[in-house]
Amino acid sequence: MDLRTTEAGTTPPRWALTGAGGFLGWHVRVLALALGWPEPILVGRSELTDPEVVASRIDGVDRLLHLAGVNLGEPAAVAAGNRELAEVIADGLSRCSTPPGSVIFANSVLAGNGTPYGDSKARAEETLRAVRPDLVDIRLSNLYGEHGHPLRNGVTAIFCGLLADGRQPTVHEDRELDLVHVTDAAARLLGAPQAGPWDAAMPSLRLGVRALAERLTRYATMEAGGDVPDPADRHAVRLFNTYRSHSFTRRPPNRLPRPLRPAQLAALTSEGAPGARVRYVLRPGESWGGQFHLAAVRRLVVTRGSAEIALRRVGHHEVLRLTVDGTPAAVLDLPTMWTYRVTNRGSRESPCIVWQNDVSDPVPPDAWHHPVELPDPVRSGNGGLAVLA
Repeated sequence: MDLRTTEAGTTPPRWALTGAGGFLGWHVRVLALALGWPEPILVGRSELTDPEVVASRIDGVDRLLHLAGVNLGEPAAVAAGNRELAEVIADGLSRCSTPPGSVIFANSVLAGNGTPYGDSKARAEETLRAVRPDLVDIRLSNLYGEHGHPLRNGVTAIFCGLLADGRQPTVHEDRELDLVHVTDAAARLLGAPQAGPWDAAMPSLRLGVRALAERLTRYATMEAGGDVPDPADRHAVRLFNTYRSHSFTRRPPNRLPRPLRPAQLAALTSEGAPGARVRYVLRPGESWGGQFHLAAVRRLVVTRGSAEIALRRVGHHEVLRLTVDGTPAAVLDLPTMWTYRVTNRGSRESPCIVWQNDVSDPVPPDAWHHPVELPDPVRSGNGGLAVLA
């Protein structure tokens, strides 16, 4: 089945989603936001116990993405959890007067491998295919990416969490991994067109666990010293951004803009230096921003004056506000998938520089408009649907 997303100028799909609060679910919703899709109809854990409720939620949608699953816990609970979720979805599908146009299942490359998890995923596929022979079964490998939970989302998240806490990863068993960035997996699930910083073909990075620990340790050192990987190595940049998501949220001092040494300032401001740079001069009270990035490493440098930098992780309400006075010049590495805005809070002009590691010009560019402040979900009546996770 052709899952390509709608082209520009056509109506985005009406879609439903299970597992929206998980690691993959959050990234799917962030990418859908970038693609201009409407908010999905959410089918939560409490609703996945009643086929009638499921049917009422998914009836008439263009697409149903089933991401919810169980991968941690007692083996029997894992096996039963994935099987039961699929059974309720299948029962709900059979009760729809207008079944979804397509059903996409986030399966695993481990399906049918003889483990409770793998066999339960294979059984879930069989259960769904019994009622939807056209089921789109997408088998996902080891996913990594921004804001993975160290206890739930794989070895990359574990290593990043340790490094962000100032500890060193320990490798007990070295084995080969095929790592896929979670935005690429989201693009495959959504059928995203090849017109952005994602790859729905899900190109993998194959390396051992020990090599992964060593590479992430190197990136942690680079981040602390203000360096970035070669932008031509897309997995290097994405692993670097994955670590940055942990260092930004787990070590409060790293949230603050860092003073720039003269040599660093010269490297960011020199026309001959690597990367691309844009200069802004903000008048008193003037703002710039209101956007987020999916892959670009961007640095915001306030060279003079007093400014406020406001940031919000996409899908969350909390706004982080940082103040800089430009004495000395300060730099903030803007985390991916956080929308941001800089505002001149002083009484004189405040020059700023935005530096990006990648000088290429993707179509569309890796900048997606999204407000920093969200309306109050109670007063606005939007039911909190703007919050993704």
